[in-house]
Amino acid sequence: MLEKDIEAWLNKKIKELGGISFKFVSPNNPGVPDRIYIFPGGRVYFAELKTEIGRMSNIQKWQRQRLQDMGCRFYLIKGMEQAKAFIKEMQNEVRTA
Repeated sequence: MLEKDIEAWLNKKIKELGGISFKFVSPNNPGVPDRIYIFPGGRVYFAELKTEIGRMSNIQKWQRQRLQDMGCRFYLIKGMEQAKAFIKEMQNEVRTA
């Protein structure tokens, strides 16, 4: 499955859960995650999407570490199975919020 197909599926599911999805583009700041998912209550998640065999570049790893060091929630989602697991986790968080 292509990354764009995983991304489209995730965006649909995020919306169904009451969240919004932003494509993260930051000029002159390479390696930022693909998506920012925001849910009611101020819950914010950064997500880098890959195919099952995709790999993060060194600059993406550096950006991930920067975000995590600041206390942000970062997810590397590789393939549809991990996308489904991420949505399941988000469903659980929506229920407990």
